[in-house]
Amino acid sequence: MTLPPAPVAVVLVVVALLGGVGITAVGPGGVFVTIALYALTSADPATVAGTASATFVATGVLGALAYARSGELADPWGRRAAVALSVAGIVGALVGVWLNGFVSTEGYGVLLGIVVALSGVLVWWRSRVSPGGGTDGSTPGMVVVGTLGFGVGVLSGLLGVGGPVLAVPLLVAVGAPMLQSVAIAQVQSVFIAAFATAGYLVRGAVSPELAVLVGVPELVGVVVGWRVAHSVDAIRLKRALAALLVALGPYLALR
Repeated sequence: MTLPPAPVAVVLVVVALLGGVGITAVGPGGVFVTIALYALTSADPATVAGTASATFVATGVLGALAYARSGELADPWGRRAAVALSVAGIVGALVGVWLNGFVSTEGYGVLLGIVVALSGVLVWWRSRVSPGGGTDGSTPGMVVVGTLGFGVGVLSGLLGVGGPVLAVPLLVAVGAPMLQSVAIAQVQSVFIAAFATAGYLVRGAVSPELAVLVGVPELVGVVVGWRVAHSVDAIRLKRALAALLVALGPYLALR
């Protein structure tokens, strides 16, 4: 697939940069790359999902390394949760890739809109009720984490939205600390994105040109987002992000 015209390419680069910031700062971020590929290019749903997933392999690796450096993956619960989320997510991602073959372009837009709006609601809820993560000092069990991982994997494989977009709000909703949730979601995204990408590669549904165009600025954004997460009170950012996601959902569903 050829690259889009220069003005569109510039918009994709900017969106990818901001999306990378969101991935490691608050969780939802990669979904904006998926939205931009769907709305601004002529790629079919499989290529949108496959190309976005390919970039999320790289962002997940870099994000996981960054959070390992800052210590969020050091404790035993964090390591166990990362494994449970990832293994269940792999299975879910393969199911999602298979399901994508049955989705029309119109149906893809509807599903993407629903997931985007749901993500916005979850981010808003988290910023209002549990801005810092679990409020009672407890952490969810591995069965709960694995169940969430499977569901996130299915949606990520089906739509190419990236694991953190739903994994982070859901983990926080069941009691996991905020920064640990973001860190664990980075690890999961590596595995579910890798298996999803492999599935789409078999179908010839990954655009290397688009993957490089949006993947490089995404990686820059990931580093910036990691620093933001450790230095900025992101509650207002989360609420603004939530409002944007909720507003985008109906647009994508009706596009």
